[in-house]
Amino acid sequence: MRKIILSVILITILVLSVFSIYLFPEVTTLGAHVIPLKLDTGDTAWMIVATALVLIMTPGLGFFYGGMVGKKNVISTMLQSFMAMIIVTVLWVVIGFGLCFGPSIGGFIGNPTSNIFFQGVSANTAWELAPTIPFILFALFQAKFAIITPALITGAIAERVRFWAYLLFMVLFILFIYAPLCHMTWHPDGLFFGWGVLDFAGGTVVHMSAGWAALAGAMFLGKRKGQKPNPARITYVLLGTGLLWFGWFGFNAGSAVGASSLASQALGTTTVAAAAAAMGWVFFDKILGHKVSAMGACIGAVVGLVAITPAAGFVSIPSSLAIGLIASVISNMVVTLVHKGNKIDDALDVFACHGVGGMVGMLLTGVFASNAVNSAVGDHQGLIYGDATLFLTQLKAMVLVSIFAFVASYALFFIVNKITPLRVSEDKEELGLDISQHGEFL
Repeated sequence: MRKIILSVILITILVLSVFSIYLFPEVTTLGAHVIPLKLDTGDTAWMIVATALVLIMTPGLGFFYGGMVGKKNVISTMLQSFMAMIIVTVLWVVIGFGLCFGPSIGGFIGNPTSNIFFQGVSANTAWELAPTIPFILFALFQAKFAIITPALITGAIAERVRFWAYLLFMVLFILFIYAPLCHMTWHPDGLFFGWGVLDFAGGTVVHMSAGWAALAGAMFLGKRKGQKPNPARITYVLLGTGLLWFGWFGFNAGSAVGASSLASQALGTTTVAAAAAAMGWVFFDKILGHKVSAMGACIGAVVGLVAITPAAGFVSIPSSLAIGLIASVISNMVVTLVHKGNKIDDALDVFACHGVGGMVGMLLTGVFASNAVNSAVGDHQGLIYGDATLFLTQLKAMVLVSIFAFVASYALFFIVNKITPLRVSEDKEELGLDISQHGEFL
Protein backbone atom coordinates (compact mmCIF):
# COMPACT_ATOMS: atom_id res chain seq x y z
CA MET A 1 0.00 0.00 0.00
CA ARG A 2 2.85 2.37 0.89
CA LYS A 3 4.46 1.78 -2.51
CA ILE A 4 1.20 2.67 -4.28
CA ILE A 5 0.82 5.89 -2.27
CA LEU A 6 4.43 6.91 -2.95
CA SER A 7 4.03 6.17 -6.66
CA VAL A 8 0.90 8.33 -6.82
CA ILE A 9 2.67 11.21 -5.05
CA LEU A 10 5.67 11.06 -7.38
CA ILE A 11 3.53 10.88 -10.52
CA THR A 12 1.34 13.77 -9.31
CA ILE A 13 4.38 15.99 -8.64
CA LEU A 14 5.86 15.07 -12.01
CA VAL A 15 2.67 15.89 -13.91
CA LEU A 16 2.11 19.15 -12.04
CA SER A 17 5.75 20.14 -12.61
CA VAL A 18 5.55 19.52 -16.36
CA PHE A 19 2.24 21.32 -16.80
CA SER A 20 2.70 23.98 -14.10
CA ILE A 21 3.26 26.66 -16.74
CA TYR A 22 -0.30 26.03 -17.96
CA LEU A 23 -1.91 25.27 -14.61
CA PHE A 24 -0.29 28.20 -12.80
CA PRO A 25 0.39 31.02 -15.28
CA GLU A 26 3.48 33.11 -14.54
CA VAL A 27 2.69 36.19 -12.46
CA THR A 28 3.43 39.33 -14.46
CA THR A 29 2.57 41.94 -11.83
CA LEU A 30 4.62 42.55 -8.72
CA GLY A 31 3.20 40.97 -5.58
CA ALA A 32 3.26 42.30 -2.05
CA HIS A 33 6.81 43.30 -1.02
CA VAL A 34 8.20 42.26 -4.42
CA ILE A 35 9.87 45.19 -6.19
CA PRO A 36 11.87 45.84 -9.37
CA LEU A 37 15.42 44.51 -9.07
CA LYS A 38 18.26 46.97 -8.41
CA LEU A 39 20.99 44.47 -9.21
CA ASP A 40 24.28 44.71 -7.35
CA THR A 41 26.73 42.14 -8.70
CA GLY A 42 28.81 42.13 -5.52
CA ASP A 43 25.77 41.44 -3.33
CA THR A 44 24.56 38.78 -5.75
CA ALA A 45 27.94 37.03 -5.88
CA TRP A 46 28.17 36.97 -2.08
CA MET A 47 24.65 35.60 -1.70
CA ILE A 48 25.32 32.80 -4.20
CA VAL A 49 28.34 31.84 -2.06
CA ALA A 50 26.32 32.22 1.17
CA THR A 51 23.57 29.98 -0.20
CA ALA A 52 26.14 27.27 -0.95
CA LEU A 53 27.68 27.72 2.50
CA VAL A 54 24.35 27.21 4.24
CA LEU A 55 23.67 24.09 2.17
CA ILE A 56 26.97 22.50 3.19
CA MET A 57 25.88 22.77 6.82
CA THR A 58 23.39 19.94 6.34
CA PRO A 59 25.98 17.34 5.23
CA GLY A 60 28.13 18.77 8.03
CA LEU A 61 25.31 18.04 10.44
CA GLY A 62 25.15 14.54 9.02
CA PHE A 63 28.81 13.96 9.93
CA PHE A 64 28.33 15.67 13.31
CA TYR A 65 25.41 13.43 14.26
CA GLY A 66 26.70 10.35 12.44
CA GLY A 67 29.89 10.33 14.45
CA MET A 68 28.00 10.50 17.74
CA VAL A 69 25.70 7.50 17.29
CA GLY A 70 26.63 3.82 17.54
CA LYS A 71 28.30 2.02 14.65
CA LYS A 72 25.07 0.27 13.67
CA ASN A 73 23.31 3.56 12.96
CA VAL A 74 25.85 5.85 11.28
CA ILE A 75 24.54 5.57 7.71
CA SER A 76 20.90 5.91 8.76
CA THR A 77 21.62 9.01 10.82
CA MET A 78 23.62 10.67 8.08
CA LEU A 79 21.06 9.76 5.42
CA GLN A 80 18.32 11.51 7.39
CA SER A 81 20.19 14.80 6.94
CA PHE A 82 20.72 14.16 3.23
CA MET A 83 17.04 13.34 2.78
CA ALA A 84 16.19 16.74 4.26
CA MET A 85 18.12 18.32 1.38
CA ILE A 86 16.14 16.25 -1.10
CA ILE A 87 12.59 16.36 0.28
CA VAL A 88 12.54 19.92 1.62
CA THR A 89 13.98 21.37 -1.61
CA VAL A 90 11.09 19.92 -3.62
CA LEU A 91 8.55 20.89 -0.96
CA TRP A 92 9.95 24.43 -0.86
CA VAL A 93 9.52 24.90 -4.61
CA VAL A 94 6.04 23.38 -4.70
CA ILE A 95 4.48 25.22 -1.75
CA GLY A 96 6.89 25.98 1.12
CA PHE A 97 8.25 29.30 -0.09
CA GLY A 98 4.76 30.68 -0.64
CA LEU A 99 3.68 29.64 2.85
CA CYS A 100 6.66 31.50 4.30
CA PHE A 101 6.90 34.58 2.09
CA GLY A 102 3.64 34.76 0.16
CA PRO A 103 1.04 37.50 0.84
CA SER A 104 0.26 37.44 4.55
CA ILE A 105 -2.88 35.81 5.92
CA GLY A 106 -3.46 37.53 9.25
CA GLY A 107 0.25 37.77 9.99
CA PHE A 108 0.42 34.03 10.68
CA ILE A 109 1.08 32.33 7.33
CA GLY A 110 1.67 33.20 3.69
CA ASN A 111 -0.73 32.54 0.85
CA PRO A 112 1.11 30.01 -1.34
CA THR A 113 -0.99 30.46 -4.46
CA SER A 114 1.10 33.34 -5.80
CA ASN A 115 4.33 31.31 -5.58
CA ILE A 116 3.22 27.72 -6.12
CA PHE A 117 5.88 25.84 -8.11
CA PHE A 118 7.97 29.06 -7.79
CA GLN A 119 5.56 30.96 -10.01
CA GLY A 120 6.35 34.67 -9.66
CA VAL A 121 9.79 33.91 -8.20
CA SER A 122 11.79 35.69 -10.86
CA ALA A 123 15.44 36.50 -11.51
CA ASN A 124 14.34 39.97 -12.62
CA THR A 125 12.55 41.13 -9.46
CA ALA A 126 13.60 41.41 -5.82
CA TRP A 127 12.26 40.95 -2.29
CA GLU A 128 11.66 44.29 -0.59
CA LEU A 129 14.16 43.60 2.21
CA ALA A 130 16.80 42.35 -0.25
CA PRO A 131 16.48 44.81 -3.16
CA THR A 132 19.90 44.23 -4.75
CA ILE A 133 19.74 40.47 -5.34
CA PRO A 134 17.35 38.50 -7.60
CA PHE A 135 14.16 37.29 -5.94
CA ILE A 136 14.93 33.70 -6.96
CA LEU A 137 18.29 33.88 -5.18
CA PHE A 138 16.61 35.12 -2.01
CA ALA A 139 14.13 32.24 -2.25
CA LEU A 140 16.88 29.65 -2.71
CA PHE A 141 18.90 31.12 0.16
CA GLN A 142 15.88 30.79 2.43
CA ALA A 143 15.36 27.20 1.25
CA LYS A 144 18.62 26.15 2.92
CA PHE A 145 17.32 27.31 6.31
CA ALA A 146 14.20 25.20 5.85
CA ILE A 147 16.35 22.21 4.88
CA ILE A 148 18.52 22.11 7.98
CA THR A 149 15.75 22.69 10.52
CA PRO A 150 14.08 19.24 10.43
CA ALA A 151 17.52 17.65 10.02
CA LEU A 152 18.45 19.06 13.44
CA ILE A 153 15.57 17.17 15.04
CA THR A 154 16.93 13.78 13.98
CA GLY A 155 19.62 13.85 16.67
CA ALA A 156 17.02 13.50 19.42
CA ILE A 157 15.25 10.51 17.88
CA ALA A 158 18.34 8.78 16.53
CA GLU A 159 18.80 4.99 16.55
CA ARG A 160 15.09 4.17 16.91
CA VAL A 161 12.97 6.13 14.40
CA ARG A 162 11.55 4.50 11.27
CA PHE A 163 12.82 6.10 8.09
CA TRP A 164 9.48 6.60 6.31
CA ALA A 165 7.82 7.95 9.44
CA TYR A 166 10.60 10.50 9.78
CA LEU A 167 10.08 11.64 6.18
CA LEU A 168 6.37 12.14 6.78
CA PHE A 169 7.01 14.07 9.99
CA MET A 170 9.54 16.24 8.18
CA VAL A 171 7.00 17.28 5.54
CA LEU A 172 4.34 18.06 8.14
CA PHE A 173 6.83 19.94 10.30
CA ILE A 174 7.78 22.26 7.43
CA LEU A 175 4.15 22.92 6.50
CA PHE A 176 2.64 23.40 9.95
CA ILE A 177 5.47 24.57 12.23
CA TYR A 178 8.40 25.96 10.27
CA ALA A 179 6.35 27.91 7.72
CA PRO A 180 4.19 29.82 10.26
CA LEU A 181 7.20 30.67 12.43
CA CYS A 182 9.21 31.80 9.41
CA HIS A 183 6.35 33.96 8.16
CA MET A 184 5.60 35.52 11.54
CA THR A 185 9.26 36.32 12.18
CA TRP A 186 10.73 37.32 8.80
CA HIS A 187 7.84 38.50 6.64
CA PRO A 188 7.28 42.29 6.82
CA ASP A 189 3.60 41.64 7.59
CA GLY A 190 4.33 38.82 10.06
CA LEU A 191 3.04 38.97 13.62
CA PHE A 192 6.42 38.85 15.37
CA PHE A 193 7.99 41.15 12.80
CA GLY A 194 5.33 43.72 13.63
CA TRP A 195 6.02 43.37 17.34
CA GLY A 196 9.68 44.20 16.74
CA VAL A 197 11.06 40.73 17.53
CA LEU A 198 14.70 40.48 16.44
CA ASP A 199 15.94 37.22 14.93
CA PHE A 200 18.80 37.94 12.56
CA ALA A 201 19.37 34.46 11.17
CA GLY A 202 17.08 31.91 12.77
CA GLY A 203 17.43 31.47 16.53
CA THR A 204 13.64 31.38 16.78
CA VAL A 205 12.68 30.06 13.36
CA VAL A 206 15.32 27.33 13.13
CA HIS A 207 16.87 26.41 16.46
CA MET A 208 14.04 26.90 18.92
CA SER A 209 11.54 25.17 16.65
CA ALA A 210 13.92 22.24 16.09
CA GLY A 211 14.91 22.09 19.76
CA TRP A 212 11.36 21.90 21.06
CA ALA A 213 10.38 19.42 18.34
CA ALA A 214 13.37 17.31 19.36
CA LEU A 215 12.23 17.28 22.98
CA ALA A 216 8.70 16.31 21.91
CA GLY A 217 10.08 13.52 19.73
CA ALA A 218 12.34 12.14 22.44
CA MET A 219 9.44 12.09 24.88
CA PHE A 220 7.04 10.50 22.40
CA LEU A 221 9.38 7.75 21.20
CA GLY A 222 10.74 6.86 24.59
CA LYS A 223 14.20 5.68 25.54
CA ARG A 224 16.46 3.49 23.44
CA LYS A 225 16.74 -0.15 24.45
CA GLY A 226 19.83 -1.38 26.25
CA GLN A 227 23.02 0.54 26.94
CA LYS A 228 23.70 3.75 25.07
CA PRO A 229 26.44 3.02 22.52
CA ASN A 230 29.82 4.69 22.34
CA PRO A 231 30.29 7.28 19.57
CA ALA A 232 31.15 5.55 16.33
CA ARG A 233 33.55 8.10 14.84
CA ILE A 234 34.71 11.11 16.86
CA THR A 235 36.69 12.13 13.77
CA TYR A 236 33.31 12.51 12.00
CA VAL A 237 32.18 14.81 14.79
CA LEU A 238 35.26 16.97 14.32
CA LEU A 239 34.75 17.07 10.56
CA GLY A 240 31.07 17.87 10.97
CA THR A 241 31.83 20.68 13.40
CA GLY A 242 34.31 22.18 10.95
CA LEU A 243 31.76 22.07 8.13
CA LEU A 244 29.05 23.55 10.36
CA TRP A 245 31.31 26.39 11.53
CA PHE A 246 32.41 27.07 7.96
CA GLY A 247 28.85 27.01 6.62
CA TRP A 248 27.55 29.13 9.49
CA PHE A 249 29.30 32.15 8.01
CA GLY A 250 26.82 31.92 5.15
CA PHE A 251 24.01 31.27 7.62
CA ASN A 252 24.67 34.42 9.68
CA ALA A 253 26.68 36.78 7.46
CA GLY A 254 24.49 35.82 4.52
CA SER A 255 21.44 37.00 6.45
CA ALA A 256 22.64 40.55 5.82
CA VAL A 257 21.53 39.75 2.21
CA GLY A 258 24.44 41.67 0.75
CA ALA A 259 28.21 42.10 0.74
CA SER A 260 28.07 44.85 3.35
CA SER A 261 29.58 46.06 6.58
CA LEU A 262 26.70 44.33 8.39
CA ALA A 263 27.70 41.01 6.84
CA SER A 264 31.24 41.59 8.10
CA GLN A 265 29.92 42.34 11.58
CA ALA A 266 27.82 39.18 11.57
CA LEU A 267 30.81 37.14 10.43
CA GLY A 268 32.87 38.57 13.28
CA THR A 269 30.30 37.92 16.00
CA THR A 270 29.77 34.39 14.67
CA THR A 271 33.47 33.57 14.85
CA VAL A 272 33.95 34.98 18.32
CA ALA A 273 30.83 33.44 19.87
CA ALA A 274 31.69 29.97 18.57
CA ALA A 275 35.25 30.14 19.89
CA ALA A 276 34.14 31.57 23.25
CA ALA A 277 31.51 28.87 23.69
CA ALA A 278 33.94 26.06 22.81
CA MET A 279 36.41 27.46 25.32
CA GLY A 280 33.69 27.91 27.93
CA TRP A 281 32.43 24.33 27.46
CA VAL A 282 35.81 22.63 27.91
CA PHE A 283 36.82 24.90 30.81
CA PHE A 284 33.50 24.24 32.55
CA ASP A 285 33.97 20.50 31.99
CA LYS A 286 37.40 20.77 33.63
CA ILE A 287 35.95 22.66 36.59
CA LEU A 288 33.41 19.83 37.01
CA GLY A 289 36.25 17.31 37.03
CA HIS A 290 35.84 15.95 33.51
CA LYS A 291 38.57 15.50 30.94
CA VAL A 292 38.90 17.99 28.10
CA SER A 293 37.38 16.13 25.17
CA ALA A 294 37.04 16.58 21.43
CA MET A 295 33.30 15.98 21.78
CA GLY A 296 33.02 18.73 24.39
CA ALA A 297 34.91 21.25 22.28
CA CYS A 298 32.77 20.45 19.23
CA ILE A 299 29.47 20.62 21.09
CA GLY A 300 30.51 23.87 22.74
CA ALA A 301 31.36 25.46 19.40
CA VAL A 302 27.99 24.49 17.95
CA VAL A 303 26.18 25.88 21.00
CA GLY A 304 27.98 29.19 20.48
CA LEU A 305 26.98 29.22 16.81
CA VAL A 306 23.36 28.54 17.77
CA ALA A 307 23.25 31.22 20.45
CA ILE A 308 24.75 33.97 18.29
CA THR A 309 22.42 33.25 15.37
CA PRO A 310 19.51 35.52 16.43
CA ALA A 311 21.91 38.24 17.57
CA ALA A 312 24.67 38.11 14.93
CA GLY A 313 23.79 41.32 13.12
CA PHE A 314 22.59 43.24 16.17
CA VAL A 315 25.41 43.01 18.73
CA SER A 316 29.03 44.04 19.14
CA ILE A 317 32.06 41.74 19.23
CA PRO A 318 32.44 41.96 23.06
CA SER A 319 28.74 41.11 23.41
CA SER A 320 29.17 38.06 21.18
CA LEU A 321 31.97 36.89 23.46
CA ALA A 322 29.58 37.10 26.43
CA ILE A 323 26.78 35.37 24.51
CA GLY A 324 29.02 32.43 23.61
CA LEU A 325 30.29 31.96 27.16
CA ILE A 326 26.88 32.28 28.80
CA ALA A 327 25.20 29.91 26.34
CA SER A 328 27.90 27.25 26.70
CA VAL A 329 27.66 27.15 30.49
CA ILE A 330 23.84 27.07 30.53
CA SER A 331 23.63 24.38 27.83
CA ASN A 332 26.30 22.31 29.57
CA MET A 333 24.30 22.45 32.80
CA VAL A 334 21.09 21.42 31.01
CA VAL A 335 22.87 18.46 29.39
CA THR A 336 24.05 17.36 32.83
CA LEU A 337 20.59 17.72 34.35
CA VAL A 338 18.93 15.76 31.54
CA HIS A 339 21.45 12.94 31.83
CA LYS A 340 21.06 12.83 35.63
CA GLY A 341 17.28 12.67 35.33
CA ASN A 342 17.62 9.74 32.91
CA LYS A 343 13.94 10.00 31.95
CA ILE A 344 14.18 11.62 28.51
CA ASP A 345 16.45 10.07 25.90
CA ASP A 346 17.36 13.04 23.72
CA ALA A 347 20.02 10.93 22.05
CA LEU A 348 22.37 13.72 20.92
CA ASP A 349 21.25 16.50 23.30
CA VAL A 350 19.45 18.47 20.61
CA PHE A 351 17.15 20.31 23.02
CA ALA A 352 19.95 21.26 25.40
CA CYS A 353 22.15 22.54 22.57
CA HIS A 354 19.77 23.92 19.94
CA GLY A 355 16.60 24.57 21.94
CA VAL A 356 18.29 26.04 24.99
CA GLY A 357 21.01 27.70 22.89
CA GLY A 358 18.36 29.32 20.70
CA MET A 359 16.40 30.58 23.71
CA VAL A 360 19.50 31.96 25.40
CA GLY A 361 20.51 33.70 22.19
CA MET A 362 17.05 35.14 21.70
CA LEU A 363 16.92 36.57 25.22
CA LEU A 364 20.49 37.87 25.09
CA THR A 365 19.63 39.64 21.84
CA GLY A 366 17.20 41.58 24.01
CA VAL A 367 20.05 42.30 26.40
CA PHE A 368 22.86 43.31 24.03
CA ALA A 369 21.22 44.55 20.80
CA SER A 370 22.52 47.97 19.78
CA ASN A 371 21.34 50.42 17.15
CA ALA A 372 24.95 51.50 16.78
CA VAL A 373 25.56 48.09 15.20
CA ASN A 374 22.33 47.93 13.20
CA SER A 375 19.80 50.72 12.81
CA ALA A 376 17.07 48.06 12.44
CA VAL A 377 17.22 47.68 16.23
CA GLY A 378 15.34 50.98 16.42
CA ASP A 379 14.84 53.12 19.49
CA HIS A 380 14.47 50.21 21.91
CA GLN A 381 17.96 48.85 22.47
CA GLY A 382 19.01 45.98 24.69
CA LEU A 383 18.54 45.74 28.43
CA ILE A 384 22.18 46.63 29.02
CA TYR A 385 21.44 50.10 27.63
CA GLY A 386 18.69 50.71 30.18
CA ASP A 387 15.59 49.85 28.11
CA ALA A 388 13.58 46.71 28.94
CA THR A 389 11.14 46.99 26.01
CA LEU A 390 13.05 44.82 23.55
CA PHE A 391 13.95 42.25 26.19
CA LEU A 392 10.30 41.83 27.17
CA THR A 393 9.30 41.55 23.51
CA GLN A 394 11.89 38.82 22.99
CA LEU A 395 10.74 37.07 26.16
CA LYS A 396 7.08 37.13 25.10
CA ALA A 397 7.88 35.73 21.66
CA MET A 398 10.17 33.09 23.17
CA VAL A 399 7.41 31.79 25.44
CA LEU A 400 4.83 31.70 22.64
CA VAL A 401 7.20 29.99 20.19
CA SER A 402 8.20 27.43 22.83
CA ILE A 403 4.61 26.48 23.59
CA PHE A 404 3.61 26.38 19.92
CA ALA A 405 6.65 24.41 18.72
CA PHE A 406 6.45 21.79 21.49
CA VAL A 407 2.67 21.24 21.45
CA ALA A 408 2.39 21.26 17.66
CA SER A 409 5.38 18.92 17.27
CA TYR A 410 4.02 16.47 19.81
CA ALA A 411 0.68 16.53 17.98
CA LEU A 412 2.44 15.84 14.66
CA PHE A 413 4.36 12.91 16.15
CA PHE A 414 1.04 11.54 17.42
CA ILE A 415 -0.60 11.93 14.00
CA VAL A 416 2.33 10.36 12.14
CA ASN A 417 2.35 7.43 14.55
CA LYS A 418 -1.33 6.83 13.79
CA ILE A 419 -0.56 6.76 10.06
CA THR A 420 2.61 4.68 10.26
CA PRO A 421 4.56 3.54 13.36
CA LEU A 422 7.28 6.00 14.34
CA ARG A 423 9.51 3.56 16.12
CA VAL A 424 11.21 0.48 14.75
CA SER A 425 10.60 -2.88 16.41
CA GLU A 426 12.94 -4.04 19.16
CA ASP A 427 14.65 -6.62 16.96
CA LYS A 428 15.32 -4.02 14.24
CA GLU A 429 16.61 -1.56 16.82
CA GLU A 430 18.93 -4.26 18.13
CA LEU A 431 20.08 -5.08 14.58
CA GLY A 432 20.69 -1.40 13.85
CA LEU A 433 18.95 0.98 11.47
CA ASP A 434 21.69 0.81 8.85
CA ILE A 435 20.83 -2.81 8.10
CA SER A 436 17.14 -2.93 9.07
CA GLN A 437 16.09 0.29 7.31
CA HIS A 438 18.56 0.55 4.42
CA GLY A 439 20.35 -2.78 3.97
CA GLU A 440 23.74 -1.07 4.25
CA PHE A 441 26.58 -1.03 6.75
CA LEU A 442 29.97 0.59 7.34
